[in-house]
Amino acid sequence: MRFEATGIENLKADLNRLDEVMLSHGLVREGQWDYERVTYDRKFEIKEGTYYLRIQGYTAGGDIGKHDAVIQLMTPLLGKHYYPHGVEYGEGEHFPNHLVNSCDKLLADVKKEVEVFAD
Repeated sequence: MRFEATGIENLKADLNRLDEVMLSHGLVREGQWDYERVTYDRKFEIKEGTYYLRIQGYTAGGDIGKHDAVIQLMTPLLGKHYYPHGVEYGEGEHFPNHLVNSCDKLLADVKKEVEVFAD
């Protein structure tokens, strides 16, 4: 599921500050990066299954490995995990309303915080 028109996809921000904001909302980057891309994930384990909220971004300048990059964020995604195959983000998936509402609020909070220092 894509969260269209959240405004997050229009933001560019400093990687280090972005890492802080994302982590404060439970979105973890850990080893999910290369020199051009980053991925922040938050895991939701609820009675309906295991889901992941994902916010990806790519470098708009600088070097992610040196922690001096500016990141262009992309449209957030929500996917359902299927063992052992992985996460499905397709439109045919069912996402519980309470989870979608929680993700909407979380994304609005992230956007509000990132806007303060975004380019």
